[in-house]
Amino acid sequence: MIGVTLAVLLAILAVGVPVGATIILVGLITGHIYSFLPIHVVSAEIGWSTSTSYVLTAIPLFVLMGELFMRSEIANRMYSSLSMWIAWLPGGLLHANIAASAMFSATSGSSVATAATIGTVALPQMERYDYNRPLFLGSIAAGGTLGILIPPSINLIIYGAITQSSIPDLYMAAIIPGICLAGLFSLIAVVASLIVERRHKRVIERFSWKEKVSALRNLVPPLVILGIVMGSIYGGIATPTESAALGVVAVALLALLYGTLSFDVLFVAITNTVRITGQLMLIVIGAYILNFALTSIGLINAITSVIHQAGLTPMEILLLVIAIYLVAGMFLETLSMMVATVPIVAPIILGAGFDLVWFGVLLMVLMETAMITPPVGINLFVVKGVYPKGRMMDIIVGAQPFVISMLMMIAILVVWPDLALWLPSVFK
Repeated sequence: MIGVTLAVLLAILAVGVPVGATIILVGLITGHIYSFLPIHVVSAEIGWSTSTSYVLTAIPLFVLMGELFMRSEIANRMYSSLSMWIAWLPGGLLHANIAASAMFSATSGSSVATAATIGTVALPQMERYDYNRPLFLGSIAAGGTLGILIPPSINLIIYGAITQSSIPDLYMAAIIPGICLAGLFSLIAVVASLIVERRHKRVIERFSWKEKVSALRNLVPPLVILGIVMGSIYGGIATPTESAALGVVAVALLALLYGTLSFDVLFVAITNTVRITGQLMLIVIGAYILNFALTSIGLINAITSVIHQAGLTPMEILLLVIAIYLVAGMFLETLSMMVATVPIVAPIILGAGFDLVWFGVLLMVLMETAMITPPVGINLFVVKGVYPKGRMMDIIVGAQPFVISMLMMIAILVVWPDLALWLPSVFK
């Protein structure tokens, strides 16, 4: 049964059918072959109830917030300010790439948008200051992955909707691991740059303290946006959806203040928001249809039963799940992999005694790893798109040291789950 489902999935993807449509077709075909229920009859109701979910209405708002932020001068000013303060460290602007990615992630919720935006801003500096190309490109690809971990992550919203987990709890649980992972990225950047710069000395630009202090004002806008979005949620003022709307208003006002808000900017931002939201929602609807089909044929219960009968300990089950995601992430697109597997994996993880909020954070790190792991690491292709004259092999080679950071973060979360669960418990 599983073999037939996977064969159908791969065959449809191979002929170029979009991922969302593919998942829907697989659900309908699987249900038609194996289920005693008419899956096609309820698919319309599933699609309608999913697309009108109040929780998921936050997605287009967060996408729009990121689009407006990306098209204002805020990202450029933020990157310049960060580079003034931390370019003297071993690794120089690699740290600015990572820090800017972390801050932009707090406004976009998307890894692809983060990598594309920071790449556009940072890449001119790579050649200007003669940085090691693979390492610089790799830091952008890796830093961009923070978009699906650091709140307001769109992937966490989708995970919460699928597992019926609290979105505020998921956001709170992701904050400390997100900061720690950014720190581990910087640690890798220091070690790698010290090795590289023994043979390759880069140019370092010096700034006065007056210039540095003056530049700090450019870091205020992203912090204000983060404060409005997260503060309104945990202050009990707004739901995640309402906080996203507040974030859109805040970014629009800041863009207006900078003089970058125009009809053309709004048109492009709204058009891209509609396109991206449509793509995301088609995948989510497909996941719900596939989940309904798999549940109706008893596959989820059968898999759970097989695992329990195998006599695996909870830790062995968890390590098996991690291994499967690490391997599958090399070949599958992350969001579609997540929405197709979480309905199956979440009951197994819950049955093994693990917290679903904690697992959500762990899963995001696994998804991040997949985003820079060849051959289908999406952020590798994003950076290549932003820097077309670069070689794909340079991006792949430069990104792999940062995979070590992600594997370290996975191990830390497994050994010390309170790293993710402590903050939500404080705000209970």
